[in-house]
Amino acid sequence: MAGMNTDSAHVAEMTDGIVQANASPPAAESLTRRGFLRSAALAGGGLVAVGVAACAPAAASPAWKYASVASPANGSGQPSAGAPTAAPSAAPGAATPSHDHESPAPSGSAAPAGHDAAALAVVKRFLDGEYGKVDGAGNQPLAPTTDGRVKVFEMTVDKINHKIDAIKEPVAGLGFNGTWPGPRLEVIEGDSVRAIFKNNLDESTGIHFHGQRLPNNMDGVPHITQDPILPGASFTYEFVAKATGSHMYHSHHNATDQVGRGLLGAFIVQPKDPAERYDRKYGVSQDIVWISNDSLGGFTINGRGFPATAPIVAKVGEKIVIRFMNEGSMMHPWHLHGMPMHVVARDGWPLGAAAFYCDTLGVNPGERWDVVIDCEEPGAWAFHCHILPHAAGQDGMFGMVTALVIQDATAATLETATGATAVVAAASAAGSTAYTCRIPAVG
Repeated sequence: MAGMNTDSAHVAEMTDGIVQANASPPAAESLTRRGFLRSAALAGGGLVAVGVAACAPAAASPAWKYASVASPANGSGQPSAGAPTAAPSAAPGAATPSHDHESPAPSGSAAPAGHDAAALAVVKRFLDGEYGKVDGAGNQPLAPTTDGRVKVFEMTVDKINHKIDAIKEPVAGLGFNGTWPGPRLEVIEGDSVRAIFKNNLDESTGIHFHGQRLPNNMDGVPHITQDPILPGASFTYEFVAKATGSHMYHSHHNATDQVGRGLLGAFIVQPKDPAERYDRKYGVSQDIVWISNDSLGGFTINGRGFPATAPIVAKVGEKIVIRFMNEGSMMHPWHLHGMPMHVVARDGWPLGAAAFYCDTLGVNPGERWDVVIDCEEPGAWAFHCHILPHAAGQDGMFGMVTALVIQDATAATLETATGATAVVAAASAAGSTAYTCRIPAVG
């Protein structure tokens, strides 16, 4: 998220307590807007003074040369190769995202013309809060109804038009209850569960609760444990939730296509003993599900690609848990800048004494890893897949990128006083020269 350069023509001036850009590079004129940092000081529990870094001319950037690859027509930063915009079933055998050709490696010469402006444009959309401007967010909790002691979840399997971000055309996806990912289902160990799926597709399907210890006839594998759920028909899965932790539910019929198009969701089983739940065991204040996919729409986190991915926002001193779930066909090594992740569970099983710390965690297809993060360092920290062609290209960042935003008192004050997004406020409070010199419009 760093690396947005200033230049000598871009001099900030303080006017009425607000940093404002005096001039802009020609390529980015339309992107440069009035800043928001306010100088304030108040002793004894009020506003903290915010120091504004000088906007000195940027040092010469390294020269890079990219191999010849056509830029995407939509200017979104998403490489066109291997990122289908139509349902995979419409083109059997069509290319899917690949490590090999999404974005060529740098070779050491001049950067492609307009790279900085294109990279700034896509980051600006993230800073301006694009995630909140795209309708149809998935992964929302679904409260069950009850039938005696049974928790009942009623679901539909639907064709949907799904937005990967605010600019690209919708893709022809699939969803549970009309969303990708489907609703987050949460129960307690020992609960009796009844999940009813009504198939509104024009093709058959079947649902598997991935990671659960199920009766064989509830395992959701058509032609082996059940007949396919035909168009217009329903199937009821009934079982006792035995395996605790982070699990998933998804199609297990024409699965490459159906899961790749969005038939996936989180199934969380909390331990029966409250002391073993993450809020009590580790003191976490946020429990975040992070589902990756890499088929329809390219590389996504919870059904969105950067810049429409949702930042994680926490306060200094908070602890959060992230449940990584890989529903794609590639391994994704998630890398957090600034601080380590404490890896505490794999596939729902607590690691106990085998728990470990890392800053980059590879999550294979089908795996679930739970990590606890101590939010100690204020700022806006990049959080992305470290297979770099899944996260950045000639037109800037795309796909599997978001940020962990950690707010201190100064950042919270800036956000409230100026209407800036949490990402901009936190990065500015932490001293980012990119934002003091060139800050997108806020409010």
